[in-house]
Formats: sequence, C-alpha cells, structure tokens
Amino acid sequence: MSISNVPTAIEPTRSAGAARRRSRRAVNAAAPSHRGDAKLAWFLIAPAMIGFLVFALYPTIRGVYLSFTDYRLLSAPTWIGIQNFIDLAKDDTFWQSLGITIYFVFIAVVLTLIVSIVTAAVLHRVTGSTVLRGLIILPFLISGVVAATVWSWMLDAQLGIVNQLVQAVGGDGIRFLTSREWAIPSLALIHVWKNMGYTSIIIFAGMQTIPPSIYEAGRIDGASEPKMFFRLTLPLLRPILALVVVLNVIGAFQVFDIVSVATKGGPAHASNVLQMYIYQKAFGQFDFGYASAMSLALFAILIVITFVQMRLLRASESDNA
Repeated sequence: MSISNVPTAIEPTRSAGAARRRSRRAVNAAAPSHRGDAKLAWFLIAPAMIGFLVFALYPTIRGVYLSFTDYRLLSAPTWIGIQNFIDLAKDDTFWQSLGITIYFVFIAVVLTLIVSIVTAAVLHRVTGSTVLRGLIILPFLISGVVAATVWSWMLDAQLGIVNQLVQAVGGDGIRFLTSREWAIPSLALIHVWKNMGYTSIIIFAGMQTIPPSIYEAGRIDGASEPKMFFRLTLPLLRPILALVVVLNVIGAFQVFDIVSVATKGGPAHASNVLQMYIYQKAFGQFDFGYASAMSLALFAILIVITFVQMRLLRASESDNA
C-alpha cells in the first residue's frame, strides 16, 4: 500500500467518529427538552406521595402529639406532657400484655424460622415444582381475618376437626383457644401457618444465590447433605436469615387480627397482646391519648429490637471475617 492511500483508508473512520461527536452534541443540545420529564415524573408519583402524606406521615405525627395529651374523643386534646408515659410505667396490664406479646413472638418466630428453613431446603434440594411453590405461598395471600375464622372452626373444642383427629387416636379433646395454657401457642401456630410460605420463598431465593460449585466441592470432600446444610447453607444464608428474623419479629409484635377474631384477648386476658390492649384503650374506652402513648412505646421497642439484631449480625460477620 502506498503512502498516498493511507488518508483514503483512514477517512471513513474519521467520518464515523465525527458523526458520533455530532450526535452527542445534538443530544446535549437537546438536554433542556428533558426538563419536562421531571414534571411528568412528579405528576405520576403525586398520588403515591399524597397517599403517604395523608395516610402515613400525618397519622404518625398526630399520634406522637396525642401521646403527650389527654384526648378522649369528645373533648379537645389537653397537653399533659409525659404523664401518659408515667402512667404507662405503672400500668400492670401494659406489662402483662407486653409479656404475653413477647411469649407469642418467641413461639411464632422460632417455629416460623424452623418450618420455613426446612421447607425452603426441600424446595431447593428436592423439588423444583413451581406449582408447589405457589401452593406454599398461598396462605400468606389469605386475609388474617379469614385465616383466624377458619382455624377457629378447626380448633373448636367440640366440633373442630383437629380435636376429632386427636380423639380418633385416643387422646383427650384440647381446648386450644379457650384455655390459658393453649391460647397463645394456638395463635402462634395460626400465625406460623399464614406466614411460613412468604418466609420460605425468601429463604429459597437466598439459597438459589449460593453457587452450585460450593456443594460440588463439599461432595468431593465426602460431606453428607445434612452436613453441607449446617456447614455451608446456613452460614451463607446469614444475611437472609437476619432479614427474615427482623421482618418476622416486627410482624409478630404487630399481631392483632388473628387475636381479635380467634380469642378476643381471652380467656381471662391470657391472649391479650399489646396491640389488643391498645385497641381496647382507644376504641373501647376512647382514651386515645393513652393508646397513642402505648403505640409510641411499642414503636420504640421495635426500633431497639431491630437495632440490636442488626448489631449482633454485624458483630458475627466481623468475627467470621
């Protein structure tokens, strides 16, 4: 090739580069026209923002304000400072309800984690059926009121199918929802049945992120399936399990619909969880100021529990690093 032909060969490349630069300049020149997109974006998110302000932010601020007032619905709120919280510290029913709630949370969270981890492991290692995954998450999509109503029929002391099965195998009938000993465990089982599907799917999604090569290496080393599950799967799922624990603790502390339908806080206040007590104060006795103070206390408890759980998770991660 002669030197005189070199510019001819390079000329198309230069032309293409110049065209790209002109295109970029054209886009930059047209950039001001995109300012209208911001108005469109605000217009599209306006309904969600209005809903958040009206139904979330304003009630929260209003509730915090009412917690420092004496407000009984038929009269204007009267500012009393921290008197509601002083009364709260002396309220034996509040502390009893908090203890019942913690008992419920412990049973519900522990059982949900165990059942969900086992279910997710079966989905991940045994079957890949999408139909089975859909059936597992189905209870989560059912209303809590519906779930509590159906289980109330099933756990009925006389006509419930569960007691009929117990008696069929030679056992005595159990008053699941009408005895002090069985009320909270029975409510916790209903809660587990309703929420384990959602938790299982989250854990199952976390298991799918684990590279198959890790299990192949474990098989080469002669590790059994149970050993790989406890030595490989669970440690690698620690961030997912931490998220699941936090979500389940928060959800269990806020239980209300199941208790309201199945036991109404009975028998003899044995299942009077904190949310139920707040409801009774607000809509039974119309003491909205005191109920708001209890709600704020519950909010603070959840923040502390979540903070401690996340700190423990980070500490365990740093120890294993």
